[in-house]
Amino acid sequence: MKIATWNVNSIRTRQTQVLDWLQQHPVEVLCLQETKVVDDSFPRSPFAEAGYEMCISGQKSYNGVAILSRSSLENVTVGFTPILDAETVGIFDDQKRLIAATVDGIRIISVYVPNGGAYDSDKYHYKLQWLQLLRQYLESSIDKYPNLCICGDFNLVPDDRDIHKPARPQDFIVGTTTAEREALQEILPLDLVDAFREFTTEGGHYSWWDYRAASFRRNAGWRIDHHYITPSLRDRAVACIIDKQPRSQTKPSDHVPVILELK
Repeated sequence: MKIATWNVNSIRTRQTQVLDWLQQHPVEVLCLQETKVVDDSFPRSPFAEAGYEMCISGQKSYNGVAILSRSSLENVTVGFTPILDAETVGIFDDQKRLIAATVDGIRIISVYVPNGGAYDSDKYHYKLQWLQLLRQYLESSIDKYPNLCICGDFNLVPDDRDIHKPARPQDFIVGTTTAEREALQEILPLDLVDAFREFTTEGGHYSWWDYRAASFRRNAGWRIDHHYITPSLRDRAVACIIDKQPRSQTKPSDHVPVILELK
């Protein structure tokens, strides 16, 4: 079973590229982020014709997540609220950033973590609060679903191996700050492991490159698209790879797919 995650930076803009990629890489599950389209306007028909069921949570021009699957999507939930109470969640489900479904006994969660904007801004503090809610959500979910994979665009690098030019703490570059990394580390004690790091320990492997300054050509990237899996899935994992090829296409997303393979 192969589970891929891909921030497509507008599904309508990248529709053909995603369909072409699925034809070449017919993964069982594809988790999408930053679809940037309301649910009624999501291009369902081409993906249904390619053999995929879909669950979608989107909004106009911003955010948006989806899960495409060749098998049935069961127990679909959207946002934090189905697991956490509405009072705890507050405004944090207004932005469409999380969707979950069970596929062949595996709970799959597609997330688009907030970017965070500028350091110490309202957006930055929103991101830290969102990550705190994500920890609570996962803590409850793992009790119910021991076979769990959460994947998506986390908008942060776990450590200095995951960025082409490590940032100093005093530089306060969002996506690399101590507070963000600590928020991620608070999630990992829930027995979640970084699937990519189970197979690749060295640096220099990235999933996102800025459109500016020839970043892709220079491989000046960040690894911010991740799969985190429970121990039962770690025992089944045989590979986790980053497919850089789509980034070399004309008008690509600035992210590329990351593929987890389970036996």
